[in-house]
Amino acid sequence: MVSDSLAIGKLHPKVLRRLVLSHLGVADPRVLLGPSIGGDASVIDFGQKVLVVHSDPITGAVENLGWLAVNVCANDIATRGIRPLWILTVLLLPENLTLTQLESITTQINQAAKQLGVAVVGGHSEVTSSINRPVIVTTAIGETISKRFVRTTEAKVGDSIIVTKGAAIEGTAILSHELSESLRKKVDKEVIARAREFIKMISVVEDAMTAVEVGGVHAMHDATEGGIAAGLQEIAWASNVGIVAHEQRIPLYEETRLICRALNIDPLKTISSGTLIISALPEKAKKIVATLQEAHIQASIIGRIVDKKKGCYIMRSDGTQLDLSKPVKEELWKALPKLSKH
Repeated sequence: MVSDSLAIGKLHPKVLRRLVLSHLGVADPRVLLGPSIGGDASVIDFGQKVLVVHSDPITGAVENLGWLAVNVCANDIATRGIRPLWILTVLLLPENLTLTQLESITTQINQAAKQLGVAVVGGHSEVTSSINRPVIVTTAIGETISKRFVRTTEAKVGDSIIVTKGAAIEGTAILSHELSESLRKKVDKEVIARAREFIKMISVVEDAMTAVEVGGVHAMHDATEGGIAAGLQEIAWASNVGIVAHEQRIPLYEETRLICRALNIDPLKTISSGTLIISALPEKAKKIVATLQEAHIQASIIGRIVDKKKGCYIMRSDGTQLDLSKPVKEELWKALPKLSKH
């Protein structure tokens, strides 16, 4: 008998289409961009302006939970080329959470919101027996002049693909916090300490604003679950194009390399909030990279958008191909249960 139970991580695209995206209530012509595979934020027409809206949960971390909740959700507004302005947070708390732990979460939310310049305007909080660790679901909202926003669906054949920072940014931060004791058996403590600082690189708001200011940006997507591999894949699916990228051109911090090697996980398939993927006119790509670097944001051209018939893959350093035609499975979940048992 074939099981119909769901695997951990993002829903399979076929399941998402059949059971989620087919149940969206009434059709509203004011919804300029609605939910879709690879779509970061919805866009709603308000006449002279449009609202850009997105919701996201944080389920894979306990340390830095509040900080991640704000930044990860705000990132998805930024991929539309818009600054986030307001957020709402839903705090789902386990019965054993202490007041000190709750204050740590809310302090992080406050600090992250202030750094981004956004206001917390609402939400919900409750203690529930349904979970054994805190979960935060955040909704972020931005606004812009009508139709001046970036779509995930507009990557063009011939575009250059740019990534900011490097692979597995968020994964490096999460693993160095959640598995620090186990990692010390295989990785130098100074490396772990530096990796913990990756939490400061989670935002892509300035990455996105800088790229859009230069111009020539057709599509943007942040590399969340499934990492850079899944991010590239989702741009390809959303824009109905192919992608050829090169592993050797994708920046990989030494801390990430050592931690992923110790855990036997692939950094290209590990959650990477903090990494922005940009599809841009090739004649603008070098200027975008140079401007990002002038703003002290590492950036590299890693590949190009090609016709769908030419495939969708990352050329590995060893000459093999990482196939992006099938859903990418997040590597973080391989590491967390493995070492949390030791």
